[in-house]
Amino acid sequence: MKPATVKISSVALKHNIQIIKQKAPHSKIIAVVKANAYGHGVEFVSSTLENLVDGFGVARLAEALSVRSNGVTKPILLLEGFFSPKDLPILSVNNIQTVVHNQDQLDAIKRANLENPIKVWLKIDTGMHRLGVSLEEVDYYYNELMNCPNVDEVGFVSHFSRADETDSDYTNIQLNRFLDATKNKKGNRTIAASGGILFWEDSHLEYIRPGIIMYGVSPINIPSSEYGLIPVMTLTSSLIAVRDHKKGEPVGYGGIWVSERDTKIGVVAIGYGDGYPRNVPAGTPIYINGRRVPIVGRVSMDMVTVDLGPDCKDKVGDEAVLWGKELPIEEVAEITGLLSYELMTKLTPRVLTEYVD
Repeated sequence: MKPATVKISSVALKHNIQIIKQKAPHSKIIAVVKANAYGHGVEFVSSTLENLVDGFGVARLAEALSVRSNGVTKPILLLEGFFSPKDLPILSVNNIQTVVHNQDQLDAIKRANLENPIKVWLKIDTGMHRLGVSLEEVDYYYNELMNCPNVDEVGFVSHFSRADETDSDYTNIQLNRFLDATKNKKGNRTIAASGGILFWEDSHLEYIRPGIIMYGVSPINIPSSEYGLIPVMTLTSSLIAVRDHKKGEPVGYGGIWVSERDTKIGVVAIGYGDGYPRNVPAGTPIYINGRRVPIVGRVSMDMVTVDLGPDCKDKVGDEAVLWGKELPIEEVAEITGLLSYELMTKLTPRVLTEYVD
């Protein structure tokens, strides 16, 4: 009998990369492994994919160094850029590329004393309005970087804000702004993350940056199987009790659920202490022995209760699937009102990790 465990499939991970390559056959791949590879284990994912992709994307320098210290030699890109001028010599020594999105970063690169020049990706704000230089500033930053001895190569990066809205014109507006801003300039370009890869073929360009689809999860609440993807993560636990329960009796803190029939209640060893959301609505499904059973009562720190039904044959030790191939995480996300990204990355270190196949 196992407590809360994530099972991570290398076969599914490699399969998803092949699907991505089929969708964007002319683009190189920067595999996004930030936030511990979306909860899948950054060392495992980066080492599994090193020979299948062209580089890795992370958010923080510590993440980049974790990938590099695991023996990965492919380029690594800091998607948020460096945070301090003191980071620059570390990037230079470790073949870590950086986004540049503001004047302070540009000034720091120009002043730095580096062992080797670094590759820089100029972040252009095409409409996300989060990070990036304005369209009017692109020529200035480009010329400054191209003339800087500390810069080996300049690329261009931007990010869609509504790529998951396939009926919106805003993605095409952003793409056209990006193409116009980089026209007649030397350098590779990347704007398509998962939504762009799936839904906006014209955005694929020289590089793509798959994130959530690499892990077999759709960026919208449609099961990833619709796109040929396979979930890499299955979150499981075990039944630790099966109890007779009388009609009219409550379950759990606050007595918020009262049974309308005599039934059997199952107790699953997972809770918000493992990162499973505390405020999931009643009826959120868990997959046990070939069927979906509803959560009843409040999620506790260490336990979840489910209504197994009066005629159930379930027993202590049986596996419960919180999400995975049998129960798509996109469905759980839609029911709970949370993003699939959030569900995966909020899992706590208490959850065991098991790498399969």
